[in-house]
Amino acid sequence: MRKLFEGDLVRLAAYDKEKDVEFEAKWVRDSDYMRLLDDMPGSLYSIKQMQEWIEGIGGDQGFYAIRTLADDKYIGTISLGGFAWTDRNAWVGIGIGDRDYWGKGYGSDAMKVLLHYAFTELNLHRVNLSVFAFNERAIKSYEKSGFKYEGTQREAIYKEDQRWDIITMGILQSEWQAMQG
Repeated sequence: MRKLFEGDLVRLAAYDKEKDVEFEAKWVRDSDYMRLLDDMPGSLYSIKQMQEWIEGIGGDQGFYAIRTLADDKYIGTISLGGFAWTDRNAWVGIGIGDRDYWGKGYGSDAMKVLLHYAFTELNLHRVNLSVFAFNERAIKSYEKSGFKYEGTQREAIYKEDQRWDIITMGILQSEWQAMQG
């Protein structure tokens, strides 16, 4: 029997503010990672600044470390937050910081685990996300997870001397259930 927070490649675990923050501080210095994740440029955050940032966002949001099943290596984060409990909606965010795990299904597996939790344990009706239009690898991963295109915020960000769209995607509980067979 599979554990609730375990997939085929990864498990979602509590974020270790003492150990994991060192990786986060390194990842935010990676301009390619930050280009795909945030509209902010890469930054030289100290470990203390990263700890303060993590504490600031970790409150009631489901902020999880993504760890490999094979060797328990911390490779990224995934969060479920922005809850609208009356409507049973939430927003998901994910970042695989370790480049060795990009494009190999680890992010898709983490999303699969989180959606299972969102729809079976929290009984959410829908989960939303936003993604930069140029992040084609992420968009394909989200589509593979069952997310559908819902809209475009035209020219919403400015990166690399040009304007880019932000795509909004969502998945309904009924759509997710249909994918489970």
